[in-house]
Amino acid sequence: MLGPALLEVSARRMLNRLHTTHGVPARTAAAEFPAVSAALDQHAAAVRDILDFGIDGASSVPVEVLLAGYVRGLLDHVGEPDAAPMTSGAPADAPGWVHADWLQMRLAGVCQYAGNQPA
Repeated sequence: MLGPALLEVSARRMLNRLHTTHGVPARTAAAEFPAVSAALDQHAAAVRDILDFGIDGASSVPVEVLLAGYVRGLLDHVGEPDAAPMTSGAPADAPGWVHADWLQMRLAGVCQYAGNQPA
């Protein structure tokens, strides 16, 4: 079993990568396209609600670890044979975010939620 400090470091690494691939590009697109901004806000709120109401004992676990676990769960589910098909990655440009699938928007929503947390 990994120690708590190692789990936090691993979680931060994952969230930093996700921020680069999804968070920054989605936020840039949201500044240009109100629909992306609205969708991003809704996904961030859904992530908040999942962490606040859907996980017993969440207050005793660092938020980075919870978010990284949630992201891993999403990505694992996408790999299952009966999962709905998703795009292979984040949209390449700001207009692409207007048509981003649920998974890409949820990953960007995780980034937005993480960015709203106290340091």
